[in-house]
Amino acid sequence: MTDIAAQTQTALTRILTERQTKGRVPGLVGAVARGGKLTWSGGVGSASLDNPGVAPTADTQYLIASHSKMFTAVAIMALRDEGKLSLDDTLEKFVPESKHAGITVRQMLSHVSGMQREPVGDVWDVMKFPDRDELVAGWNEAERIDKPHHRFHYSNLVYSLLGEIVARLDGRSWYESIQDRILRPLDLRRTTVGMDGGPAASGYYVPPFTDVPVPEPLLSLGAMDACGGLASTAEDLAKWMAFLADPTDEVLSKDTLEEMCQPQIMADLDRWQLAFGLGFMLLRVGERVFVGHTGGMPGHITGSFVHRASGTAGIALMNTSAAPSPAALATDLAIKVLDDDPILPPAWSPGTTVPDELTGILGTWFTEGSPFVFSVREGHLEAKSPAAADYVAPAVFEKISTDVYRTVSGRETGELLRITRDADGTPTKLNWATYLCTREPLAFGQHL
Repeated sequence: MTDIAAQTQTALTRILTERQTKGRVPGLVGAVARGGKLTWSGGVGSASLDNPGVAPTADTQYLIASHSKMFTAVAIMALRDEGKLSLDDTLEKFVPESKHAGITVRQMLSHVSGMQREPVGDVWDVMKFPDRDELVAGWNEAERIDKPHHRFHYSNLVYSLLGEIVARLDGRSWYESIQDRILRPLDLRRTTVGMDGGPAASGYYVPPFTDVPVPEPLLSLGAMDACGGLASTAEDLAKWMAFLADPTDEVLSKDTLEEMCQPQIMADLDRWQLAFGLGFMLLRVGERVFVGHTGGMPGHITGSFVHRASGTAGIALMNTSAAPSPAALATDLAIKVLDDDPILPPAWSPGTTVPDELTGILGTWFTEGSPFVFSVREGHLEAKSPAAADYVAPAVFEKISTDVYRTVSGRETGELLRITRDADGTPTKLNWATYLCTREPLAFGQHL
């Protein structure tokens, strides 16, 4: 299953064992995925105390709770790409019964609507969850506790309403929609609403002053499934993480997935280590940013995060209500592999041609007082500052007409590059995002 070095595998197992022991987790699964597949997994403890000593595996199902929000968000964005909604549409367009006016789909996806966290009725106290009619009626009774975009405020209620939007636009239940749109295309066979009857972890609460776990109830969330109703396995979540790193157009386009990973709001204002995109947690650990989500249900605490640039993901599944940080465990596993057993980059291979129209462009141009080196790589025009760090990708251009190029990635993405030539066809200046580029360093306006 794995191409990870034996020494690194030992270190991963040590991380799991130390976290399971310190956190007093009855049964813990950790996994690493890269290259589009599960490459390592390990289990510590017991999946169920009815069978002590039988460790959970990558095929053991856990409740993944708020991971469900990622699936809901992908379904919403797929509907957007199909032209059935806009991110700036308001909820009442799809749920006309709503009495909270002006709440947009974008606000709902990024937890900036200002609505209260949970449905009315103290659902986590009484352990009774709304059906679809009760959800909408309760929505109208719920408080809008803050101004939109004023600050991040996580809301299970809001994501349950996003599930209602999916159901109404697709003309079927939320679960039927994500089965057809996501689960079957990605072959996520054991990602289900509630447990599917296969190998599964039992949920427990381990009290702080004893070492005797207490069984937790297995809940059915009803109309709140869209915010937290799914169960899954490390094996399925490895496929899901691979999709987040490199999406398939059958489910969602690469451009749309990239859009979802753009920060919408900073959730951690003290250290700026956690932001939210459109349905995703964006977690910074050191110099790396991971995309994914955590989840918490009675007896089950989980987390899955992927470093998209390398396609390396960590997964943590634990069967206890009071668990170590699942985000920290998942990213610790991924970082151990990234640091100790990195994938070698592909060998450099020579190009075969330089387009004739680009030969006069190559070399150093100056703009805003600073140099940029324009070069051709694999037939494409690129530009990068010599002072830029190695991790900064170059700007890449794509030709759209004679002497007009579009920046398709890197610095000034989306902006035009225009080439001006003299009568002999020699480039005399460039205008990139309208800024002048010249062969010699000039002060602003000096060429006039």
